[in-house]
Amino acid sequence: MSSADSRYTIVGATPEQQAAIDMLASQFLLTDERLGAIIKEFRRRMEEGLATDGRVLKMIPSYVTRRPLGSEVGSYFAIDLGGTNLRVLKVTLDGRGGVTSEHQKFALSEEAKSRTLFDFVAQCVDTFLDERNLRPLGQQPPIPMGLTFSYPVQQTSINSGTLVQWTKGLNVPGCVGRDVVRLLQDALLRLGLRVKIVALVNDTVGTLLSAAYSDPAAQMGIIFGTGTNAAYYEDVANLAKWKGPNPSSGEMVLNMEWGAFDSDDFAFLPFTPHDIKLDRKSINPRKQAYEKMISGMYLGEIARNIVLWLADQRLLLDGRSSEILNAMWSIDTSYLSSGAVDTTSDLSEIQQVIEKTLNISNSTFVDRQIFKVIAILVGERAARLSAVGVVATLTKRSDLLNKPVTVGIDGSMYEHYPYFHDILVETASHFIPQEQFKNINFTLAKDGSGVGAAITAMLAATYDA
Repeated sequence: MSSADSRYTIVGATPEQQAAIDMLASQFLLTDERLGAIIKEFRRRMEEGLATDGRVLKMIPSYVTRRPLGSEVGSYFAIDLGGTNLRVLKVTLDGRGGVTSEHQKFALSEEAKSRTLFDFVAQCVDTFLDERNLRPLGQQPPIPMGLTFSYPVQQTSINSGTLVQWTKGLNVPGCVGRDVVRLLQDALLRLGLRVKIVALVNDTVGTLLSAAYSDPAAQMGIIFGTGTNAAYYEDVANLAKWKGPNPSSGEMVLNMEWGAFDSDDFAFLPFTPHDIKLDRKSINPRKQAYEKMISGMYLGEIARNIVLWLADQRLLLDGRSSEILNAMWSIDTSYLSSGAVDTTSDLSEIQQVIEKTLNISNSTFVDRQIFKVIAILVGERAARLSAVGVVATLTKRSDLLNKPVTVGIDGSMYEHYPYFHDILVETASHFIPQEQFKNINFTLAKDGSGVGAAITAMLAATYDA
C-alpha cells in the first residue's frame, strides 16, 4: 500500500506515523482478487449448509414457503427482539403493498440480557396492549403474534425453534437448546396474557417478507446493523438436508446465519491483530467471525484496539490514554461514522470525540487525521466484506438474475454509516455480470424485521405459511 492515496496521507506526520498508517491500509484495504477468493469459499460453505445440518453456515429452513401477494389486508401483531431494543408492533396491511404500523420501543436492560429476558418481553407486551386497550378479556380469543428473534435458532416448525447460541451481547443461561417460543409463551401465561405466538421469524426472514409484501421481486433480506445476517428464497430441490414435505411453491426462505462464516478456522477473512484481540476478549470467542468484521456492535472496538496500538508506540496522542479509552466498547461505532465524514478544517468533530468523549486533552491535528483514517479504513473494509455474502447468495440463484430482483436491507450500518451503501453496491458490481447486475435493486427495508414478523403471522393464519 502506498500512501499516494490522499485519504491516507497524514499532513505533518512523522515517517514512523505514516509508515504505521500505510501498514494499516495494507491490512484493511482488500483487492478484488482477495474478495473473489472469500466469495468462492463463502459459496462452498453455503453448499455445505444446504447439504447437512451443523455446518458453519447453518442455512436454517424457516418453514416459510409462500410469498405474500401484497393484496392481503388486516391488522397483525409482532414482537421484534433485536440486539439492543425490543419493540411491540401493530401492523396494518392495506392490500396494495403498503403497511402502516404503530410500535413501542423498550431498551433491553442488563438484567434482561443476562437473566430475565422472556419475562421482560412478556411485560413489554403487557404494557403495549394495556396502554392501547387491546388486551383480550373474558372469552375473547387470544391475540396471534409473530416473534422476530434475531439469534440463531434451529427452527422446527413455523412457530417453534430451539436456540443454537446467543450472539450480540446476550447471554441468558438455561436457554440454549430450548424452544424459545415455549419460553416466551410460558412467560406470557405467568402474566395471564391471552397472546399466542403463531410465527417465529428470524429478523432477516422478516426483512425479506416485509420487502416482498410491497415488491414481488424481493428475493433476499439482509440486516446490516448491530449484527448481520441474511435470508433468501431457495429452491427446495437444492436443500438436500430437508426431510419434510416439499411445499407446493417449490421454495422456502432460508435463514443463513451468515455471521458465523469462517469462525471455525479463521482461514479466509482478513484477520488483523486488532480483530484477533477483539475476538479473544469477546463473550463469544471463535464465533461470529464475519459479523465481528462488518457489524455496528464491533467496529468501534476494532478502532479502539488500533488507537491503543498506535498510542502504545507513541505514534498517536503522544502515547496517552484515559480510563474511558482503556475500557472495552468505549468507542461507539457512531463516533467512526461521524469521524469518517468530518470535513471541518481542523477536524473539530473528531476533536470533540477525542477530548470530550474519550477524555484525552490536547489532541493534535495529526492525531485527528489519524483517527479519521482509522474510521475510513474500518468502515470501508466492513462495506467491502459485506458485499461478499451478497454476491455469493445472489449468484447462488443466478437463474433469477435475468429479471428484476430486489434485495431488502435493514439496519443502522446500511442506513447511516457513510458511503456503506455505495461501497457495498460498487463492490458487488465487480463480481456479477453487468447484464444481470442492472436487474438488482438494493432498497432500504425500513423496520423490516418487525413488519415482517406481522406479515409472517398473517401468512401462518391465512395460508398455513
